[in-house]
Amino acid sequence: MKKGDLIDLEIEKYAFEGKGIAKINADKNKPGEDGTKENKFVVFVEGAYPGDNVTARVLKVKKSFAEAAVIKINSPSRFRTDARCIHFGTCGGCKQQDMDYNAQVKFKQEQVEEIFRKMGGFNNFIVEEILPSEKIFFYRNKMEFSFSDKMWLTKEEISSGKSFEKNFALGLHIPGIYDKVLDITRCYLQSELSNKILDLTRTFFKNKNILPYSTKTNSGYLRNLVIKDSHYNNDLMVNLVTSEENDSLMTEYAGFLIERVPEITTIVNNINLKKAAVAAGDYERIYHGSGFIYDAIGSYKFRVSANSFFQTNTLQAEKLYKTALDFAGPAGEETVYDLYSGAGTISIFVSGRAKEVYAFESAASAVSDAEENKKINNVPNVHFFTADLYKSFLPLVEEKKLPLPHTVILDPPRSGMHRNTVDDVIKLNPEKIVYVSCNPATQVRDIKLFTQAGYNLEEIRPVDMFPHTYHIENVALLERK
Repeated sequence: MKKGDLIDLEIEKYAFEGKGIAKINADKNKPGEDGTKENKFVVFVEGAYPGDNVTARVLKVKKSFAEAAVIKINSPSRFRTDARCIHFGTCGGCKQQDMDYNAQVKFKQEQVEEIFRKMGGFNNFIVEEILPSEKIFFYRNKMEFSFSDKMWLTKEEISSGKSFEKNFALGLHIPGIYDKVLDITRCYLQSELSNKILDLTRTFFKNKNILPYSTKTNSGYLRNLVIKDSHYNNDLMVNLVTSEENDSLMTEYAGFLIERVPEITTIVNNINLKKAAVAAGDYERIYHGSGFIYDAIGSYKFRVSANSFFQTNTLQAEKLYKTALDFAGPAGEETVYDLYSGAGTISIFVSGRAKEVYAFESAASAVSDAEENKKINNVPNVHFFTADLYKSFLPLVEEKKLPLPHTVILDPPRSGMHRNTVDDVIKLNPEKIVYVSCNPATQVRDIKLFTQAGYNLEEIRPVDMFPHTYHIENVALLERK
């Protein structure tokens, strides 16, 4: 087998990152790992599901495995269904939209359990049933679209013979290609109102011949369109990220939108003066409303600014936090530490069942948002601190003479925890550790360090925050031996 070969494969299993797994005989003369005559060689296949028979092109060959991509589905899996979106297959936002949702959550549950058993070597722990998403379309409360002066043309568009204005696109980046954008006409991730705003924004700026920003030439005005949609309050924010200020143009754009979408409650202009392609500005100007929207998780209300983080699936966030709270099991007399606390959502959510909550976060702007949310919810037993979680937060604990925690809640980024932070938690010696993760692989890596220091993995529960994607959240409970 070599790169570029076409091979027919039977897909047997679902792998991490949503790839299918096929096994072929690599060398009949060499015994396999189990001592039999069959020596199985693993092929990870992009775009394939268990039960598929596919023809795939080999992309990469390693010593013990290969990677391939589907060229043709010869016989479809029973788990396949028709994708709803016309952009499916080109856009990378919903890679599993052509898989039945019940199958999606089934495979996600199996995947998390396999990661813990095979990568982690864990066996004696409880695996709770995955919590599926109540909504599988229009479930996101935030979408971030990009402008580009390089439009990605699909195979159908190229073969149509039509001419396209390729110097303006508003939509989503093609996976793995960062300088081209697929012009999105309708997205099933956020609300229908967001699709209307997307279309109106495209029309407004194209009619005025306003160009997207280019990192190559460092010219152009339009960078990103970010739409935030409150689930509980019917608040709706439009945040246009631009490379410079243009007060008269923004005033006209705001008026144009409000006239056609009166449901919009605030319009913000973030001005990003840097070359970096990030959907946040060095500063912002408000052209309509307060510059904030408000949403809720459980009985708590949260202020969301243009650049603040808030869980993107509001309904599932409540299930995620309730799972963390149930695992922590505070009775009202415990001291809880919340690490990577962000805008304070978890800290505030657990505050009603804890004596005191001490929250630590690296980003000062997030701590500022958290303090505001504390005031909104009137929770005096929550205390927020800016701390470097990549070095050590223990000096701050000692300086402030904070009480030691009974329970530590962790919610780190996808990359997981820094070893220094793991060591800090171990030194604190809490009775319980509740680890919330958006990446079970790095979660297992960190949990192995805790178990080596005297903790038992007791229980896990996956929560599906992102239907039609391979991403999965997982909550784990560890208890001191």
